[in-house]
Amino acid sequence: MSGGPALVGRQPVLVTGGAGFIGSNIANRLAGEGHDVHVYDALSRPGVERNLDWLKRRHGKRISFTQGDIRDETGVASAAREAEAVFHMAAQVAVTTSLVEPREDFDINVRGTLHLLDALRTRGRGTPLIFASTNKVYGDLADLEFELAGDCYQPTEPGIRSHGISEARPLDFHTPYGCSKGAADQYVLDYARSYGVPTAVLRMSCIYGERQMGTEDQGWVAHFLIRALEGKTITLYGDGYQVRDIMDVSDAVDAYMAAWRQIDQVAGQAFNLGGGSANGISLRRLMAYIGELLGREPDVRFEDWRAGDQRYFVADTRRVRETLGLSPARDWQSGVADLARWLAEERGLELGTLDRPTLRVSA
Repeated sequence: MSGGPALVGRQPVLVTGGAGFIGSNIANRLAGEGHDVHVYDALSRPGVERNLDWLKRRHGKRISFTQGDIRDETGVASAAREAEAVFHMAAQVAVTTSLVEPREDFDINVRGTLHLLDALRTRGRGTPLIFASTNKVYGDLADLEFELAGDCYQPTEPGIRSHGISEARPLDFHTPYGCSKGAADQYVLDYARSYGVPTAVLRMSCIYGERQMGTEDQGWVAHFLIRALEGKTITLYGDGYQVRDIMDVSDAVDAYMAAWRQIDQVAGQAFNLGGGSANGISLRRLMAYIGELLGREPDVRFEDWRAGDQRYFVADTRRVRETLGLSPARDWQSGVADLARWLAEERGLELGTLDRPTLRVSA
């Protein structure tokens, strides 16, 4: 993590979606550094109440909570009124849901974000906002050429193969989810340009770690582990050779905190955030590693590709690491092993071989 200790103010830091996976981890870090934290969350996702209870037990009065919807303009404005800074994590996060309910997806991701931005604009105090965007703003990358190398797709272009997708990649929104998150991403950046609101955007790849509930549509690393631990079938959409750079949530929180600390230098900028090329793995490789960890091969079946699926996405993290002074990302093997242990403990499931030293598969 870059920079010195955060300056602790008297005003609370607002975390929208603060009972969710990444939001609760950000809230935990903030409270641990001495900040008062205002969690604003609709509690609409099953299981997130456990994250909120965990935060309250851990930090007591440092955590305040409002059960509210990001679509509630009055509620959002009230929550933002006294905020020292805002981490905007509240969102509709599933491509599949956006295809079924595109209007709801728009209202949450675009209109809700605009409510928050305008509350900060009219307040006029220069309150920083750090926004959780997504790699889906770059579309399906169908114009790139790939080749199958072992158990994964790799770009044929040497620069992308070595470093991944950079921020210079043109935006190309696909699916209602890609459109809504992309539109919000652009609104956040433009409020820095047009109104001087100090904002920054982190376009995240696949984040995993503790406090992740794991569903088929979001949080797939945890979902795969939960299904494997329970002995249930895992569905892979596509052929399983698709590649993602996965990142431990502690590293993601480091980046969010660094962006806030350095908001005067990074306001109005977007950064790609992920595990980088060292942590780019195929779904098949993850399945093999889960089998090594649990001492049994997961039961896997395949279905057709889903709309907007990318055969490859690895974030080029050179710019975000250099600008924010971030340490190298944690290696995916140890991170996934720790998540498996946490999920097993949380759910009272058998650990398999997880009590033995972490096993690794070849990179």
